[in-house]
Amino acid sequence: MSGQDFLDVVTERGFVHQVTDAEALRASLRAGPVTGYIGFDATADSLHVGHLVQIMLLRWLARTGNRPVVLMGGGTTKIGDPSGRDETRQILTEERIEENKAGIRRAFDGFLEFGEGPGKAIMLDNAEWLDELRYIPFLREVGRHFSVNRMLSMDSVRLRLERDQPLSFIEFNYMLLQSYDFVELHKRHGVTLQMGGSDQWGNIVMGADLVRRMNNTVVHGLTAPLITTASGAKMGKTAGGAVWLNPDRLSPYDYWQYWRNAEDADVGRFLALFTDLPMAEVRRLGSLSGAEINEAKKVLATEATALLHGRAAAEEAAETARRAFEQGEAAETLPSITHPLPAPLLDLLVEAKLCASKGEARRLIAQNGVRLDDAPISDPALIVEGPAKLSAGRKRHVLVKAG
Repeated sequence: MSGQDFLDVVTERGFVHQVTDAEALRASLRAGPVTGYIGFDATADSLHVGHLVQIMLLRWLARTGNRPVVLMGGGTTKIGDPSGRDETRQILTEERIEENKAGIRRAFDGFLEFGEGPGKAIMLDNAEWLDELRYIPFLREVGRHFSVNRMLSMDSVRLRLERDQPLSFIEFNYMLLQSYDFVELHKRHGVTLQMGGSDQWGNIVMGADLVRRMNNTVVHGLTAPLITTASGAKMGKTAGGAVWLNPDRLSPYDYWQYWRNAEDADVGRFLALFTDLPMAEVRRLGSLSGAEINEAKKVLATEATALLHGRAAAEEAAETARRAFEQGEAAETLPSITHPLPAPLLDLLVEAKLCASKGEARRLIAQNGVRLDDAPISDPALIVEGPAKLSAGRKRHVLVKAG
């Protein structure tokens, strides 16, 4: 694929929500290669599945011969992005931010190759320039280009004010700093494209406008849609918590199971977004129905896990699942409990430590978050008659033995 294919590829695969000027971006891609970036604030020590769309955008930018930039938010994390928030973010210490940055960096190893040359990525940190800013010169050189009226109209600000929720002055400055990132990246590395989630549209447009005003250059912005499951749940969140990318937060096996348990209606869309499979194969797998869709889910789980954790870990997870659920073997990696049977499902979920309480178990069942022998359960009063395999939320399966 050539660099100009990027916009066509990501559009076909479902990544594109808004573009500042699609034809202008196409022209830049034809003249290419284009250098584009996405920023990741260090608010936790791992990214989660909700960040995968952005990571895959960078991957496709690289695969089409363009240059992706991973921008670590060592500086902006000290401020806190108000986008999509109902309350002020917790202010983190510099030590905690450094720890989080170290954890986040690990997520990109399977998706991008860092180095020099076409298709190679670079990783930068906006603390390099933001930490050195002097306040008065910044206000004179950057702040004068921003209209408070326009800033107040941005969703990240407007929604908080309409709900009478606090918005600190430090948060109000966030869009100035993110916009200034674009200016510095354009000046230092020739970056002409900023990408992000749809909640970042206002910040991205402001950044492109600031580059135009300060550098007299037209640059581009692209956002991806907010990805939800067919049932309306937000990607990256489950009834059991966040689906983390780092293996010390979530094992490769549990990550594989997350994708294996995708809803039938999501399989084709997720194959397009979260794997490298050709679209012809994506469409074939996504069109399967009945029992055959389970085979497509296994492909999704294995391909998605291979990108993050490597092919060997993905195949090991698939084999563990096959032994445990298809051959009826208690794979060594699966924990088990012994409990008198028959027994109430709620008791077993608590005994297996899959749920902290029966109340939590009922909530998970209501959210289709509990499975018995890999089948979703809707009845909280269910009595488990014999040996079975249980799972709840994103937690791994537990074998229940009669005793």
